[in-house]
Amino acid sequence: MQICQTKAYSRCSMIMYMYKICVSNRHLVEGDYYAQLEKVANSGISAILLREKDLSLEQYEVCARKVQNICARAGIDCILHQFIPAAVKLGAKKFHLPFSVFMDETTDIQALHQAGMCIGTSIHSAEDAITAQKRGADYITAGHIFTTDCKKGLPARGLDFLREVCENIDIPVYAIGGINEGNAASCIQAGANGVCMMSAYMRME
Repeated sequence: MQICQTKAYSRCSMIMYMYKICVSNRHLVEGDYYAQLEKVANSGISAILLREKDLSLEQYEVCARKVQNICARAGIDCILHQFIPAAVKLGAKKFHLPFSVFMDETTDIQALHQAGMCIGTSIHSAEDAITAQKRGADYITAGHIFTTDCKKGLPARGLDFLREVCENIDIPVYAIGGINEGNAASCIQAGANGVCMMSAYMRME
């Protein structure tokens, strides 16, 4: 199952097969970061979204090369994040942009598509989701669904929000924010194609 796949399939099969994305955060890892990603990559997930946005472009390129190799060995998708020059240079097949960058008129989405990339972005409202689809997003992440330490003080948007997003667009939707193995299935039942988890994987034993 590919991240750019449309929703023209049985929702029952999605409950049995859930597209799981590990969102990286090296600050949450105790021990060797790359060893942790290697372990996570072989734990049954579908992709790693390399979201180390506090790195410089040069640092991110070095990191991305290593993670691309980890993903290739595990046979899973590697989704690069934010740094357009790095994505182009490293021949990324899947690339994720913050919504503000995705919507910036200087960001040439068509050129990224022509370079062979599947492009995703993060949204926080149904209106954002509709706008992202119109601008050419191949998939979106929608959140935050549940309460999470990453968004302290901000109320969770909940499953009704996720359901509204899924009902208003035709591209894949991946739920993010406070998701774990206990509540992931509820996101699929609300219409999501898969889930994104950070802490659960960065701290996985």
